[in-house]
Amino acid sequence: MLGVKASRADDPFMKTLTAIAFYKGMKWMGVDLVENHADCRLMSARALLNLSKFPEYVLFLRGLQPLLHGRISTVKYDLAPRLAGKSKYGLKKMLGLALNGITSFSTTPLRLISWTGALVFVVSLLFAVAALGKALSGETLPGWASITVPLYLLGGLIMLSIGVTGEYVGKIYMEVKHRPRFLIDEVAHIESRLDE
Repeated sequence: MLGVKASRADDPFMKTLTAIAFYKGMKWMGVDLVENHADCRLMSARALLNLSKFPEYVLFLRGLQPLLHGRISTVKYDLAPRLAGKSKYGLKKMLGLALNGITSFSTTPLRLISWTGALVFVVSLLFAVAALGKALSGETLPGWASITVPLYLLGGLIMLSIGVTGEYVGKIYMEVKHRPRFLIDEVAHIESRLDE
């Protein structure tokens, strides 16, 4: 059972904005999260047993929660206004939590590097063709194309290479987590008929 904030009306504007961006971004990356749930939760013995099967050192519990048990219920609550002091969970800690969540459950940022590198490489190839056409017609500034186009070509190729390497690193990262492929929720005891 997860505690979910009923409203973010009392949160500062920046905190609300970053929370919305985080949950939308995680959903876009394919991570199944219950929006606006805090670290307030009640877990069954079965869910705790399933959690013990995840040997990860850095746990992003908000992301693991949907994997632990098929049945998740939520309880909405209103957060009482803070009577004294200020929150110690500032922007730096929130960004750390977001980065932990993204890197624990998604290799999409690595894939974005590959796609960006491929895009830069293709665009720079188009620039090269255009620059060659202008050079043949004599319309170019001397030296501009010979410096700029190779820089973009090499930059795109390097980013593409880093992205491909990142794909392999991402697969290694997901493998070394040793997450269980499946979790057994219930064992049905069936008597053997071999004795009959």
